[in-house]
Amino acid sequence: MSLFAHAMRLHRQYPDDPLPRYGEPLPDDASHPPRRRIPEPEDRRLVGADVAAVLDAYFANPMSTPEELVHAFHHLYPPSNSNQHVAAAALRADRQRVQETGRWLVRHSTDRCSVDVGLALLAHAWSAENVPLVQTIGLLSRQFGPRAAETLRGRGGTTDALLWLARRVTIWGRVHTVEALLDLGGAADRWLLRHACDGSPLDGYFAGTVATRAHLHAAITSPAVDDDLVDHTGRLLAVMTRCHGMGLTIEHYPPARAVLAAHAGHLGRQTPGLERYLNAAVVADHLAELPPDGREWIGADREPILARYLGVLQSDEWSTAVRLMLDRSNEYHAWLAGTTAARLRLRAFDGFGPSADIAPTGTT
Repeated sequence: MSLFAHAMRLHRQYPDDPLPRYGEPLPDDASHPPRRRIPEPEDRRLVGADVAAVLDAYFANPMSTPEELVHAFHHLYPPSNSNQHVAAAALRADRQRVQETGRWLVRHSTDRCSVDVGLALLAHAWSAENVPLVQTIGLLSRQFGPRAAETLRGRGGTTDALLWLARRVTIWGRVHTVEALLDLGGAADRWLLRHACDGSPLDGYFAGTVATRAHLHAAITSPAVDDDLVDHTGRLLAVMTRCHGMGLTIEHYPPARAVLAAHAGHLGRQTPGLERYLNAAVVADHLAELPPDGREWIGADREPILARYLGVLQSDEWSTAVRLMLDRSNEYHAWLAGTTAARLRLRAFDGFGPSADIAPTGTT
């Protein structure tokens, strides 16, 4: 089965959501074991030169067919879409043939290496007709999501195409798709401010960038604020409290004070919700635990903002509602109970403990 057919089959089962387990296992897993590593050329300037040589030979022969390329790149180091050698090979060849070859490889190849090359060819011989192909193969988030996002990036009129893909990819595919959307503004910003973070550990790579470049400060302090924006602001802020070494942290986000104050104010006007509560608890705990020499970024605003968060978190309404939503078998809830909730003495966690047959071992 081709990788495209595999993606299409799963997409029919899950048309509006990311594919379970990123669409894995893939049909060609047997020929790509986890420990398989192709050494990178010592001279990085040569990355892609061997792939370009194969393409040059192929395009030089008018009788060659795309089937001949299916396994031609299996033992070669995979170049990026922007690789200059692959780009030059594509530009040296007839554009129509480059498009036809790229489309055939993406749609029919049974080997991921030649699908990658097919995507690269489409990036250098772009046509709007390529969009459905690129979107569909990109649903295999871990393997092709990043390259699919890069292929769509910067192409005229692809905001909708990228948004379609962003709603259906996760992990690294999500990271690259979000990064591509950040260049577009408008409808892309509106989506990013409400949906960019999906709860993946990789959210930390882009949460601060989304907050900055999609203008979170202007959105959350405007008169027109909706629940989706407030909820995702809580997620962004929670991620930014713990993404050290990955991306922009809350301490280095210039409008942090105003955004925190606005979010805390909006939170108090929302109905109780589990994710709302847990994200707010993470943010409040971060503020409460700041050492005296680590408060310069928030200054005198720390106390009133923290008090506003705690006023919601410790209220009878929220405590009672969230207590009924907590799951004793959920490892993240159990971890929060022993850390954040214990430090803040959150009433919602009163009497909370792991179930008799579940021993939490992680935070997810």
